[in-house]
Amino acid sequence: MKILIVLTYYRPHISGLTIYAERLAKAFVARGHEVTVLTSGFKKELAAEEIVEGVRIVRAPVLFRLSKGVIMPTFGLIANRLVREADVIQLHLPQFDAAGISFRGRLLRKPTVITYHCDLLMPPGLFNRIANLGVSFMNQLTGMFTHRIVTYTQDYADNSAYLKRYFNKLKIIPPPVVLPAVKKESVESFAREHNPQNRHPVIGMATRFASEKGVEVLLKALPEVIREYPDAVVQFVGTYQKVFSEQAYFERLRPEIEKYQASGNWQFLGELDPEQMAKYYPNLDVLTVPSLNSTEAFGLVQIEAMMNGVPCVTSSLPGVRQPVKIHDMGAIFPIGDSQALAKSLIAVIKTGKANFKNKLDFSRYQPDDIAQAYEELFQDIRQTH
Repeated sequence: MKILIVLTYYRPHISGLTIYAERLAKAFVARGHEVTVLTSGFKKELAAEEIVEGVRIVRAPVLFRLSKGVIMPTFGLIANRLVREADVIQLHLPQFDAAGISFRGRLLRKPTVITYHCDLLMPPGLFNRIANLGVSFMNQLTGMFTHRIVTYTQDYADNSAYLKRYFNKLKIIPPPVVLPAVKKESVESFAREHNPQNRHPVIGMATRFASEKGVEVLLKALPEVIREYPDAVVQFVGTYQKVFSEQAYFERLRPEIEKYQASGNWQFLGELDPEQMAKYYPNLDVLTVPSLNSTEAFGLVQIEAMMNGVPCVTSSLPGVRQPVKIHDMGAIFPIGDSQALAKSLIAVIKTGKANFKNKLDFSRYQPDDIAQAYEELFQDIRQTH
């Protein structure tokens, strides 16, 4: 099959959505399909077209940026050509430009599937409110035109205002999760480099520095954790400086973070590639996902951590709470409750990660199996439409 994948941001941008799309694209290629990704040229230095690990990437030029969105005047022209070339279409939402693609897919009788990652909730502000309404309207049009909609968990679907409208089109498929195999010596070397004082426990947080991720919830929980474990250290992995539309949020929290950096209780490790992430997780005692709203729908990092024997402490958001529930590996605390987060972190650390191992079956997340599930979905659409 010729598969067209469409999303606003693709590699080298880092987010759960882009990682999902990249893993699935590579899995499709490994299964013998021709895969084209249509995305934005969100950085001027990115090539307009290139092939990376068998995946053809086509980037539409960006004229200017509006908050987290991009304006691409030639996107429609490029989409016309690529949709005609494709046999099937996979759209990643939320995405402003997806409605036109799904309409073309319906018009040309090309099986079209949405992968719905999360509800969109922009930061406060009049412009962001207008942008949120615009994207939500376009997502609704996309949902009307598309043939089927995929999401990660039934839990999230049951609590998403968007997905409730399209239960008749819904298909639950787990996300693809895979990490490179690394040697024990490399893991130990990573620890020596990033934790030379051998501080413990090590609390991981792997995400973009954004208001919906609940960084301040962890910051407010730290005093109680540090009282119990004075040598505790948070290792924050991910983009934390100059994040689109999040600079003010970072500046607001910076003084508190710098206080913990000075005491050795907080480290920024920056962006890590997949191999580095595979070295990072085994050195953690616990990973936390204190997200605050439905822009977080699962948290792939939880499965990555659990694959390395690391329990997770996560907020009780629909979908996000599912990895801990499914794999019985960690604790769930009320959304935004710093005191509960502190108590949960302390309890999980005291239990010890060794006591959470050997309870897991991660076969459901294999990218090859996920790609096969999508193939079956495309085939079902062909037979029924």
